[in-house]
Amino acid sequence: MYVCKKNIDKKNNINYEHEYEIRKKKLNKIKKNGFNFPNNFKPNINISSINKKYSNKTNTQLTKINITVQIAGRIMKQRIMGKASFITIQDMQGEIQIYISEKKISFNFYHQQFKKWDIGDIISVYGKIFKTKTGQLSIYCYKTNLLSKSIQPFPDKFHGLINKEIRYRKRYLDLLFNKNTINNFIKRSNILMIIREFMNKNQFLEVETPMLQSIPGGAKAEPFITHHKTLNITMYLRIAPELYLKKLIIGGFEKIYEINRNFRNEGISFKHNPEFTMMELYMVYSDYHDLMEFIKHLLKYIVYKIHGVYTIEYQNHPLQFCKPFQKFTIIEAILHYNKYIKKEDLQNIKKIKKIAHLNNITIKKSWSIEKIITKIFTTTTENKLIQPTFITEYPIEVSPLSKRNNTQNNLADRFEFFMGGMEIANGFSELNDYQDQKERFLQQALKEKNRNDKKNFYDQEYITALEYGMPPTAGLGIGIDRLVMILTNQTNIRDIILFPTLKPNNK
Repeated sequence: MYVCKKNIDKKNNINYEHEYEIRKKKLNKIKKNGFNFPNNFKPNINISSINKKYSNKTNTQLTKINITVQIAGRIMKQRIMGKASFITIQDMQGEIQIYISEKKISFNFYHQQFKKWDIGDIISVYGKIFKTKTGQLSIYCYKTNLLSKSIQPFPDKFHGLINKEIRYRKRYLDLLFNKNTINNFIKRSNILMIIREFMNKNQFLEVETPMLQSIPGGAKAEPFITHHKTLNITMYLRIAPELYLKKLIIGGFEKIYEINRNFRNEGISFKHNPEFTMMELYMVYSDYHDLMEFIKHLLKYIVYKIHGVYTIEYQNHPLQFCKPFQKFTIIEAILHYNKYIKKEDLQNIKKIKKIAHLNNITIKKSWSIEKIITKIFTTTTENKLIQPTFITEYPIEVSPLSKRNNTQNNLADRFEFFMGGMEIANGFSELNDYQDQKERFLQQALKEKNRNDKKNFYDQEYITALEYGMPPTAGLGIGIDRLVMILTNQTNIRDIILFPTLKPNNK
């Protein structure tokens, strides 16, 4: 069910278009009588605090302490009667019943104004806390006023707002009608505060880098393109802040991080949104092994702060953060979770192509065995990594910014971290050999030049910066949205982004 002007809820006998017009007329009438959306009311307590402080007290105790409060909220339920009525109002985190009578607020106000208010209207209430005969904590209203008029009719409160498409498009209604939604976004905000708390405790400096870039870099993805009128240049929304952050390391910073918005002009899925949040961090004189230890400590810190325990449930799976995390090489993981694949199969180009075909993986003639193995892992294994798991030994071919392994030249000193069947983080020892980095950039640019659908990008400025020397450094990117999904037990990224990207609604 959703709200629009031309909609009829047959189940509850509500004509929303007709209701909309009635409410509009009400607003016009009260504005003629002087209503101007007053902005001079100050609550002295919120509803959640009232419930916490006084819900366990008896009416006798409440009468004795005689507590009066002034609050504000939105009308969510009404039981309008002749001389007295009950309404329920709601603020950000709570709701409470209000008892209103003509005897207390005056006959004229009760019948000429209050009884014409609607569900959705925002009001102020001044009154005394008490409990009804049924034991419900309530406020006996001494004075009340309309603060804001709701013109759009609300969905039926008792059925709630359950249509997910409407919930995403009208997030304001989702927040009003679904307490779990608002609690999840409060939790998201707390998670970000806790991350910053942990980073600051570990002497990291928070920095900011450009979102508009002249050359997109730091990851391989399709950028969003825009144009700067004054400079008359094409610019790109960042796909990653990595190259700018490493320039800061070259400039002398030693431990930095950025919680950043990135934009990738690619697919949308339950775990992908074109606009998303990541944290990237860099620390000098460290390698990717140090980063794996860092993630363990960070996650334990966040989980305990949020949940008060080290084991949480995600989709009926207990995720344990106090035990050692699993660790596999990319090949070990494929073999462990796909018993039909043998190690020797992954060393033979014909057999590996057959495995790819069986799993409906489209491969190109130019792909190496290592790249096909990476694709097989992504397709057959990634979603099976439920417990916190590190995957290592990624091919250098798919790791253009990673340092090469000293003993296996075709592998990168890199890992990806998985949990709940999703990649959560990517970390590696940073490549600080400018000649190696330049060669990889040139090879990548050459490949893209040969593809008609791609623009050729080569970041000479970053190579110049590397020529000044970058200390040994480890870098890590953490997908904040996916991490929040895990910590709030959600399976769709749209449920933890307030305004996810959606196809335009032409209705």
